[in-house]
Amino acid sequence: MLSTGTVQTSENKPTIHSDNTQLTFEGLSTKFTQPSDLIATPLTLNSGEREAKRKEIKAYFNHTYDSYEALFETLACDQAFYERACSLRHPLIFYFGHTATFFTNKLVLAKLLPHRINPKIESMCAIGVDEMSWDDLNDAHYDWPSVDEVREYRDDVRQAVNQLIDEVEFNTPIDWQSPMWPIIMGIEHERIHLETSSVLIRQLPIHLVKNSPLFAVCPEHGDAPENELLEVPAGTVEINHQDPSEQYGWDNEYGEHSAEVEAFKAGRYLVSNQEYLAFVEDGGYENPEYWDEEGNAWREFTPDKHPTFWVKRDDKWWLRTMTEEITMPWNWPAEVNCLEANAFCNWKSKQAGLPIRLPSEDEYLRLRDHSHALDFIEQANVNLQKFASSCPVNQSKTGDFYDVIGNVWQWTSTPIYPFDGFKVHPLYDDFTMPTFDNKHNIFKGGSWISTGNEINPHSRYAFRRHFFQHAGFRYIESESEVKTQYSTYETDQLVSQYCEFHYGKNYFGVENFAKTYAQHAIEVAKKDKDLAVKTDLRVLEVGCSVGRSCFELANHFDSVTGLDFSARFIQIANQMKEADSVLYSIPVEGEIMEFKEQKLSQLQLSQYADRCTFFQQDATNMKPHFTGYDMVVAVNLIDRLYDPAKFLTDIHNRINENGILMISSPYTWLEEHTEKSNWLGGYKDAKSGENVTTLEGLEDLLSEHFEMMKAPYEIPFVIRETKRKYQHSLSEVTFWKKRSNN
Repeated sequence: MLSTGTVQTSENKPTIHSDNTQLTFEGLSTKFTQPSDLIATPLTLNSGEREAKRKEIKAYFNHTYDSYEALFETLACDQAFYERACSLRHPLIFYFGHTATFFTNKLVLAKLLPHRINPKIESMCAIGVDEMSWDDLNDAHYDWPSVDEVREYRDDVRQAVNQLIDEVEFNTPIDWQSPMWPIIMGIEHERIHLETSSVLIRQLPIHLVKNSPLFAVCPEHGDAPENELLEVPAGTVEINHQDPSEQYGWDNEYGEHSAEVEAFKAGRYLVSNQEYLAFVEDGGYENPEYWDEEGNAWREFTPDKHPTFWVKRDDKWWLRTMTEEITMPWNWPAEVNCLEANAFCNWKSKQAGLPIRLPSEDEYLRLRDHSHALDFIEQANVNLQKFASSCPVNQSKTGDFYDVIGNVWQWTSTPIYPFDGFKVHPLYDDFTMPTFDNKHNIFKGGSWISTGNEINPHSRYAFRRHFFQHAGFRYIESESEVKTQYSTYETDQLVSQYCEFHYGKNYFGVENFAKTYAQHAIEVAKKDKDLAVKTDLRVLEVGCSVGRSCFELANHFDSVTGLDFSARFIQIANQMKEADSVLYSIPVEGEIMEFKEQKLSQLQLSQYADRCTFFQQDATNMKPHFTGYDMVVAVNLIDRLYDPAKFLTDIHNRINENGILMISSPYTWLEEHTEKSNWLGGYKDAKSGENVTTLEGLEDLLSEHFEMMKAPYEIPFVIRETKRKYQHSLSEVTFWKKRSNN
């Protein structure tokens, strides 16, 4: 059961006492004293009286917050927060601050918080969780805050969220539109990072971690049972998961899906360390025959020729758990990435002369239904209700099978894809969309530390195939083909609309807007006496959308950096850079769609595409290393920012002396994007009653550091909505020269 949470202050932060044999924790707001205190009861969202639900949410939030902080008490010293446990991830100080930053960013975006709490930490700890092409993992770019600074920040966020939970008006059931939804989103996001951070802790050097009585390791070791293949009869998988639902869900869980699954055989047990050892000892890591192209690239990259959590010392195998190395428990599940699991299956198939492979997502769901595993979830090794580690593969039985749920995640052969009816939540558009790339495989079932939404029957999580989690696998025998490639046609309406706007054809004789304004920027740069003689020109475009203008700017500038708040837009820009093409669908009328493909090379823009880099970024809170540019371009941006003045008063810090700022906007001020008090113009002055234009607002904010270079003028643009509906607008362009310091 959950304990009632209270707000932490700097005076009652957790303290730790160690005598090298036992740790005790004091000061945690939930007073965790034993592992069972970490067990969480999921929230029910579609029933219950409002004030009772408010109390449940508050308790769930504080329990989640305390659980996450308790996890970091396994770090032995402050140095552990700054060590890169994995070369593809930030150090743990990022993740310690990230979950609190997520609360702040989403609640500001939802207009539930009036302002940021700590812009510096929130800029540094906002983006860079998954290994995406727009991640920036250059340590030189980060002046990380101290552990105490992050703890203080977390306390401030805790207090703000508790106050919001007490005060926010909402109704039940709680759905996507509820003001309580972004709060629960932050809670479930932190529960995800409870698990992913535990994986990083597990990858730290052993001297940087220490045992905790709250995270007890399973003491049961032994020989593994011999695995065998058991029949799973054919059946149907039916999913129709809609909002509102019983429990919180991420966007990819919603929609409709049905599949007829042919009969197959599945392993009674997860593959154990002992079963996997045969593959290792048979030279499986040295033989490229068992690995596909992606797997061989990883196999040649990694120095380990065995699972990454295995340690060999004095000809004896040990297993690295989260905080210690133990004698190899051969009857625990082998923990590997998806590439290793696939290679094992190929080896096993050759050894047995059978069609052995990983199950698809649908086959896993069919096994789960057949074994009635959901009826036994309280006996599974999930939710920290047993151990803070794996346990023997023959402990949790469901029907004739074991560990259908829990112990470790189970890799499938299915890349994550959207169900019919998929849509993104406007407050978190980059949760799943960037993973619809056929490079992120789904795993199912949860691990010993999976909690909250992760153990919801509808949950769908996917990781890069070379990434490590607390994940293993179960193999199946089947002749059926499994789908491993899904159409990547962009079907999100807004993204598709902007793909057409940037890369599609011209309408009503109006030239392509992104191409046109980029050409205007280039012409101004060419004619400017300071920039015309300069080499290695650098340009930053803030609000680059899906990237066409950046590729155009690369025809003149030596380095082009494109930023956009939308991960979906950045994904398209990167896709154009790396794959040269994008597929998308646009509406003709009603449900009738037109499918299109656009290629960068056909637009004669691929020659200098390597000059462009794209990053997801909040324009009003950019990371400090985005500086030193000769020109900054911000088109159709300022009237979509929640605080445009903050962007404009900071932008001079990003531009070199004598550099140029290009601002262009139709000045379409809407309260859904910008509170009226933050509009730069388009209103009557409260004191004088006079009209205030946006141009006047720009002059007022920019005049201290810039002077206008030329008279404002307009560029038209047309956005297609359907075959017979278009937006025709005019964007006013201004160029500003940064004043010399002399």
